[in-house]
Amino acid sequence: MRRKLVIGNWKMNGSRAGNSVLLSGIVAGLAANDAPRTECAVCVPAPYLAQCQAELQGTPVAWGGQDVSVHASGAYTGEQSGAMLADFGSHYVLVGHSERRAYHKESNELVAQKAVAALASGLTPVVCVGETLEQREAGQTVAVVTAQLDAALNVLSAADLEKIVVAYEPVWAIGTGKTATPAIAQEVHAILRARLAEKNPVAAAAMPILYGGSMKPDNAKELMAQPDIDGGLIGGAALKASDFLGIIYAV
Repeated sequence: MRRKLVIGNWKMNGSRAGNSVLLSGIVAGLAANDAPRTECAVCVPAPYLAQCQAELQGTPVAWGGQDVSVHASGAYTGEQSGAMLADFGSHYVLVGHSERRAYHKESNELVAQKAVAALASGLTPVVCVGETLEQREAGQTVAVVTAQLDAALNVLSAADLEKIVVAYEPVWAIGTGKTATPAIAQEVHAILRARLAEKNPVAAAAMPILYGGSMKPDNAKELMAQPDIDGGLIGGAALKASDFLGIIYAV
């Protein structure tokens, strides 16, 4: 059975005081119940990595960053290297989130190089792919998500696939209240897994592929019933301990 994984993406949200309440609530909620057979993590703004390291060390909750530079060091103001993220105990890092692709014009090729940089620093890149509403309505979903994934597959080795996670985030279902039906999400997840299997069938069979389009406690179980959906990349619901815990236990 593939491992289950739920990752909270805080986006550009948080404060030291609020984070402490959220993190302690998550940890307490996990401790108060039987340990779930689900791995969980939070990907947080870089200024809060030290806080996460201090508060989450020794708990079931891992942590990580929301972006990583392709450069190891140098004159790249505002960026953070994989080594910097690792220095704070990060395990995961998001690469190619739809907001990075849209607002920062990140290309498929740049995202792929970020995945390489993350691996070089011992991090697990969460490679995000997904289509916009316009692309879906134009019938371009498969072409878009496979092109995004193929860019990474072109630069990663077969062995590298054992060290990454893929997340499908339909852009039209992020922060809109809309959610892809379980059947729609499953169709894309199956396509992604088949594409991964062309390079490494063993890794593809074992890799968690996460759904990242407005997963909530009340729809997580139905989405997770699909054979190729192995967890969630959670946005808004990750900012409230009860909602995040609800998803973890539904998964």
